[in-house]
Amino acid sequence: MPQLLLELFSEEIPARMQAGAARDLERMATDRLKAAGLTFDALTTYAGPRRLTLVVDGLPAATPDREEELKGPKATAPEPALEGFLRKTGLTRDQLVERDGVLFAVISQKGRATADLIPAMVDEIVRGFPWPKSMRWGTGTLRWVRPLKRIVCLFDGEVVPFDVDGVASGEVTEGHRFMARDPADLAPFSVTDFASYREGLARRFVTIDAAERRRQILEVGRANCAMLGLELVEDEGLADEVAGLVEFPVPTVGDMDPAFLDLPPEVIRLSMKTHQKYFAVRDPKSGNLAPHFVVVANVQTTDENRTLAAGNSRVLSARLNDARFFWDEDRKTGFDAWLKKLEGVTFHAKLGTMADRVERIAALAREIAPLVGADPDEAALVARLAKADLASGMVGEFPELQGIMGGYYAGGLAELPESLRGSVTWTNDLRERTAWAVREQYRPQGPSDAVPTAPLTVAVALADKLDTLVGFFAIDEKPTGSKDPFALRRAALGVIRILLESGSRAPMRLLLGAPAARIMFQQQRMQIDEHDRLAAELSDAGLQRAAEAIWRETDTAFDRPKALAFLRTNTPRAITLFSDLLAFFADRLKVLLRDQGKRHDLVDAVFALGDDDLVRIVRRVEALDAFLATDDGANLLAGHRRASNILKAEAKKGDVPTGMVQTGLPNQPAEETALAFAAAAAQTAVDQALETEDFAAAMRALSALRAPVDAFFEAVLVNSDVPAERDNRLKLLGQIRAVMGRVADFDRISG
Repeated sequence: MPQLLLELFSEEIPARMQAGAARDLERMATDRLKAAGLTFDALTTYAGPRRLTLVVDGLPAATPDREEELKGPKATAPEPALEGFLRKTGLTRDQLVERDGVLFAVISQKGRATADLIPAMVDEIVRGFPWPKSMRWGTGTLRWVRPLKRIVCLFDGEVVPFDVDGVASGEVTEGHRFMARDPADLAPFSVTDFASYREGLARRFVTIDAAERRRQILEVGRANCAMLGLELVEDEGLADEVAGLVEFPVPTVGDMDPAFLDLPPEVIRLSMKTHQKYFAVRDPKSGNLAPHFVVVANVQTTDENRTLAAGNSRVLSARLNDARFFWDEDRKTGFDAWLKKLEGVTFHAKLGTMADRVERIAALAREIAPLVGADPDEAALVARLAKADLASGMVGEFPELQGIMGGYYAGGLAELPESLRGSVTWTNDLRERTAWAVREQYRPQGPSDAVPTAPLTVAVALADKLDTLVGFFAIDEKPTGSKDPFALRRAALGVIRILLESGSRAPMRLLLGAPAARIMFQQQRMQIDEHDRLAAELSDAGLQRAAEAIWRETDTAFDRPKALAFLRTNTPRAITLFSDLLAFFADRLKVLLRDQGKRHDLVDAVFALGDDDLVRIVRRVEALDAFLATDDGANLLAGHRRASNILKAEAKKGDVPTGMVQTGLPNQPAEETALAFAAAAAQTAVDQALETEDFAAAMRALSALRAPVDAFFEAVLVNSDVPAERDNRLKLLGQIRAVMGRVADFDRISG
């Protein structure tokens, strides 16, 4: 069957946009072909520095004939109704078909040649292409990522004629800008189908498949390094980016001045990657960086790229000299100057400066520390040092190194900064642990990132993430839909993973309460500061005195009694904030457990109990999941649902009887008595198991109810005509629901 080949040839397409452009081209072409009624065997797209390519195999020569039947009015309908239907269908009265007194229009549509549909399809795709950024050039109105130069459009080997804003379609494309086996190959050339297109480009040093270019970069780069006894430091993101920068990748090993190896390896690698798009190289024996790099050129020179490598080496030296300047200057400046500088850096207009945030994190880290096995004073110290590198020159140049550089600078401190002396004794051991905690404070930064395990790091990492979450929730900057500009979902998932993987038993209300109070206090103080500013501007003695009075009455130094008193006076706001945050954490926990194969409704069932210890919640969910997978669990869930439905129906009629279940009543069925005793025994066993957090034992206690519950519903009529019997049986069902409700809210469990 015929093949469609489309190439959109332009000036350089940014590497970061190419993969998305290939996906968009595939989506847009697929949607339009299907809308036209065209089927195909395969559709493939390719993206490179100068071209987007689409090839569709197995297209029919034309769309199929279609026949559509439209139901109209009754034959006896008024004339206006009939005229409206005729206008809609474009038919006459004698062309309608009457069946059972109803008129029908049968509309036949002949298929159209595929080649006739392609021009409009390509025009729509080009004009509506969703580039993140685009430009307009010349005198036309067309917008494209860079000026569009050529369009190749062939169907079944023939050119499909059309033009888009003056760019005419044809069969001519271009190869590599500079590389050619023959001078004639530098000229544009004609193609007849995808095979000749791909072969012609390959001959002219263009690899159209990004995956193939990426493979060549890594394989040749590894081989070149191995010849020198070295090892390529692989970087998946960099490999993807470089594959979008070159049409004919030629990896070459270059030399770096060994004197730069005294810089932190992260600085060297990031400078190579960010500024030059080089791969780092290491010594496989020591694992340390080697004084070399791999540059991927878009050309092969006659001297095997030695001159090119030497030029890149000089450029890299200039970049690393800049990095050395920042490294040396930062170590002279030190933490005191950085901490002072943070006082003038706004974190958020409604949340104060970075210095305010540091103090909040330090206070929270001090409170979290005992819960995770860290020293409170040490945790507060690390928290005060953790954000200082944000004011350093190196992090200003390379924001990706925040925390990492702080770890290096903290590890080089012979003594504490003057502003922090006296809080702890600065020993070599504490210096090493501090450097590690500062370095690891932002972890985990994604689902595949490792979580911190050292107690000191755990305390600071939790404080950092919790302050972020509470702060932005308090000012109503919550994630909405797919938008999460402050990465709050990632922060919540980080808190959850740290707590679960460290086994820390810290209730969420305890973790959230202190930062919530601090944020509220700080916002109140910021409002008072604003009153002071206005009073000063107005120079009104009365306003000034009022502002001062408010200030005196509001002591923002945080302590627990004041925090509790403040929250009590702001109860509605505090309740809303806590509810929103707990719901957010529950949602993130469901996502995490769902990825592990757990059911989200079980998380809801456990969260409904009001428990906020994430470690305990997960253990409950795991035990509940295992229990419901058994026959006893499944049948008992069905019994609970039946009992709950009965009680809900009774509640609609009036009050449901509660109180002590009686046994030994006249004519009381044995099944009722057996269930009463089983419920009492289960309640005792469940309470004991929950006391020791043996959730498996709690589930075993519930499983003992399965048989008596089944027997009760099979032999006993709950809605007895005798009021005393009916009340007692409703009390018994209420007791069963209450016993099971100690473990989870079974009403929230589906299935």
